[in-house]
Amino acid sequence: MLQHTIKAVIRPGEQSGYVAECLEIPVVTQGRTLDEVTRNLQEAVTLHLDGEDLATLGLAASPTVVVTMELQPTTHA
Repeated sequence: MLQHTIKAVIRPGEQSGYVAECLEIPVVTQGRTLDEVTRNLQEAVTLHLDGEDLATLGLAASPTVVVTMELQPTTHA
């Protein structure tokens, strides 16, 4: 059965901004803002899948990217 979604996680970067990483395909990107990292992720996934036989990757045609965001708890003084 082919997957209709590609799962990705967005987490805060080590220094600043955000890092997005796909779980099923080798795509990692970053951005200064959530909007930027989301656009970069979409573009990176599109470029990675361009010309690929999606079925050999276990993916259905035109898969959707589903994003989960990892947040660090804040401490209040």
